[in-house]
Amino acid sequence: MAVKLIADSGSTKCEWCLLVDGKKKTVLTQGISPYFLTEEQIVALLQKELLPKIKHATVSEIYYYGTGLANPANVKIIKGALAKLFPKVKAEINHDLMGIARASCGDEKGIACILGTGSNSCYYNGKKIVKNSPGLGYVLGDEGSGAYLGRKVIQYYLYKTFDDDLTSRFDQRFQTSSSEILESVYKKPLPNRYLASFAIFLAENRGHYMVENIIEDGLNDFFFNHLYKYRESWTLPIHFVGSVGYGFKDVLQNLCDTYELELGKVLKNPMPGLIEYHNK
Repeated sequence: MAVKLIADSGSTKCEWCLLVDGKKKTVLTQGISPYFLTEEQIVALLQKELLPKIKHATVSEIYYYGTGLANPANVKIIKGALAKLFPKVKAEINHDLMGIARASCGDEKGIACILGTGSNSCYYNGKKIVKNSPGLGYVLGDEGSGAYLGRKVIQYYLYKTFDDDLTSRFDQRFQTSSSEILESVYKKPLPNRYLASFAIFLAENRGHYMVENIIEDGLNDFFFNHLYKYRESWTLPIHFVGSVGYGFKDVLQNLCDTYELELGKVLKNPMPGLIEYHNK
């Protein structure tokens, strides 16, 4: 009987799922980014946070999906760490976009999109990623992402574009200042996550025309700059995974209807789809 261990890792947290005879056990650990952690540090982290919670399981297969793994050097780091923790266990290492594709498309063709803190997309032919719209990161790209939408919220606030009502709601919600915002964006670490934290303001204030404009414009930018570049978008379902896409599913539906595209699955996170994909 195969005992499978699936991992979906970002920089902030990693979700692990142990599959034993159709039953599943979920474990959360710190995020694992091979850009910031060495092989030894990853081993130490998992020895402390993962192994004690699955110590009675004899893992036979590992499927790991993570951030930064389009870089072969980073794949080597993850592979080395897992080999030390699970010697002689078959481990398949993939970047997070493949996880999104398998979770949403399964074995079918489709367009798979990430709309979370950042954004990305690809055309998946049912087996592998064939085309990938370039990800330019939160400074130059990430259209439609939490960081992109959060940046718009901050711009509207600092430029005093918000009306008095929204300005008051913003002040009550975040209790911050222009100097604190600018310092966090330009001087503190992880500004993309900081920017994305303001996207919640949009979800909490739906119905106001300025809020609706920010959401629709931000997601429309994603459609225009990414989905328009795949000719397959016009013939295949378009799937979305991530908190932003899940939270604004109605806007995605409206945009798909406008552009005569087929909206596929909209998932909050990839793990349920990955469990279904690997539990065969």
